[in-house]
Amino acid sequence: MSRSSHPRAPITSPAAARVFTLVLTQGPVSRVELARRTGLSSAAVTKAARPFIDTGYLEELASEERTGPGAGRPASPLAIRPDREFFIGIKITGDDLIGVVTDLRTDIRHSLHHPLAGHDVDHVVGAVAELVEQLLDSGDYCERTHCLGVAISGDVDRESGLVRYSPFLGWHDVALADLLEVATGLSTTVENDVKALTVAEQWFGDGVGATTFALVTVGAGIGSGLVVNNGLVLGAYGVAGEIGHVPVSQAGPVCHCGGIGCVEAIAGTSAILERAQAVTGQPDLTIGQAVERARGGDQAVRQVFAAAGHAIGLGLAALANLFGPERIVVSGEGVEAFDLFEDQIRETFARQVFGSADRCGLTLRPLPFEAWARGAAAVAVQTLFAPLTL
Repeated sequence: MSRSSHPRAPITSPAAARVFTLVLTQGPVSRVELARRTGLSSAAVTKAARPFIDTGYLEELASEERTGPGAGRPASPLAIRPDREFFIGIKITGDDLIGVVTDLRTDIRHSLHHPLAGHDVDHVVGAVAELVEQLLDSGDYCERTHCLGVAISGDVDRESGLVRYSPFLGWHDVALADLLEVATGLSTTVENDVKALTVAEQWFGDGVGATTFALVTVGAGIGSGLVVNNGLVLGAYGVAGEIGHVPVSQAGPVCHCGGIGCVEAIAGTSAILERAQAVTGQPDLTIGQAVERARGGDQAVRQVFAAAGHAIGLGLAALANLFGPERIVVSGEGVEAFDLFEDQIRETFARQVFGSADRCGLTLRPLPFEAWARGAAAVAVQTLFAPLTL
């Protein structure tokens, strides 16, 4: 795949990265406003922006008239050209791969699903490479696609691309980024799936403009990504934000992590299903059937969801009390049944949150699977335009 005909983005300094990412995430923005927000001089902003304009990543929009005393000459806002470069994002689950092609703003241009027949490393790497080829062949993307982002559940070292542990795949210490760069020819970034989704929200979603916020995902697992002072919190050992393993009940149940009474042991999908099967006496009950029964008025099953909502609310309150986010977004496939536990989440959160932390906004919304792959693409965008070393 030849990509030499399209010069790459000229990220040559922290100033260039700041200017570009501000236009990318909050543009169009005038040079005057860029100088104000970044603290750079007008000359420094112009110097940083010019190479992006020359290589087609930024464009100047029509002048805007400025009014008021001392308004000066009209401003020409800078805006992103979204189709200047494309990115591949892939979410790896235990059952399949979800892949997307996105533009610079991570708007999805194309998506595909690919089943996984096995979990061995060679098979997964081959399946990802095949999916990448299919995505690139789906449109005029090849020459302008250089970067691949991969999101995977578990303990991931983004800087090295090492998957230390992935419970759903049974992996330990897999150098996934290196393997995929060889297999696909794309510069590859691997990140924990929840952290990747948090990056997408921080740059292009509900987190835009918030210096401190949290994303909490509810589904097969329960996790969170934390942003503090505009930076994603990685933690000393890469496991920050494990809200699913905050203990909220001394009475149990036992969690797969070995702990007692974790949020995930009460409110994860499998935990809800096991409890619903127990209270109905139907070991073959599915989660969909449990939702239907609860919505149909089965009080025993409704109580299972209420208990899950209570546990999630306790976890959210602990998170708010610990670092005081401006807002918390609760999402994930489990939120599709949010009507069954939203009241308990909000009531518990309001009761347990401390002091001014109750000003934290709380948003609940479902999450399509493609959003996880979009998060992977967002990590690839972030790695290119705002390297961790800057």
